[in-house]
Amino acid sequence: MISIPILPADDWTDYELLDSGLGMKLERFGNYTIARPDPRALWNPRKSQEAWVSAHAQYIRSSKTEGHWSSRLPPPSPWLIHYRHLTFRLEPTAFKHIGIFPEQAINWVWLDEIIAHTPLSILNLFAYTGAASIAAALAGGRVTHLDSVKSTLTWAHENAKLNRVNPQQIRWIEDDAMKFVLRETKRCNTYDGIILDPPRFGRGTKGEVWKILDHLPRLLTDCATILSPKPKFLLVNAYTADISAIALGQLVESSMKSHPGSVTYGELALKESGPDGRLLPSGIYARWTS
Repeated sequence: MISIPILPADDWTDYELLDSGLGMKLERFGNYTIARPDPRALWNPRKSQEAWVSAHAQYIRSSKTEGHWSSRLPPPSPWLIHYRHLTFRLEPTAFKHIGIFPEQAINWVWLDEIIAHTPLSILNLFAYTGAASIAAALAGGRVTHLDSVKSTLTWAHENAKLNRVNPQQIRWIEDDAMKFVLRETKRCNTYDGIILDPPRFGRGTKGEVWKILDHLPRLLTDCATILSPKPKFLLVNAYTADISAIALGQLVESSMKSHPGSVTYGELALKESGPDGRLLPSGIYARWTS
């Protein structure tokens, strides 16, 4: 029988998944607690209703794509969170996110181990607020950080300063991922490692539509063409239920067929702090290494 790895991010001190259920999760970031939707939490919560309503802030949906925060207490200013040697600034946003995805700590550690203070050239696509870029840069990589949202790039730049990253180690690009990769192909620019964290749906800098099922296969094929002659890794994360870990792993394997190496894939999860550590599925990953 084939078993798919489940990697829980369970060594946090500043973060805690307190409870989950009925499409919600209750979390602690530092000393600040929030309740927000998570469609994968199909079961019943274990904590009392009192524990949930006492959260400092709750995200309330008004539609499938919109909502707002209702706060009993405003978050700290600045609202910072620490993981090992990393520090990130948090902020409630209109889309229920707050600036990091705690389950990604598994990949931050993996990047630190695989880069291992080697000056690899790394491309981070859909790079959001920069957690993976910063982890890679602090591990010794020279990172090209790309996102299509200017405000998110500004946030990522602030996080880099918080972590005292050498400004020469991260290049900041505001662009559409697919168009940038195609231009890099024409420019004959290559990378030793590529990180992709694509959304299910998104838009580029000029309104380009991104749909993960339609566009990820082509993007991965194009990414394979801009890897260096001796590449080190390719890492893909996905959060959509439209793709399984098996499908993502096999897609990466197919895209990387011209590069000798191996592919591993599985699920990421958050582990509740309760007695039996119930797992909340939090995305899938696929990793190619040479």
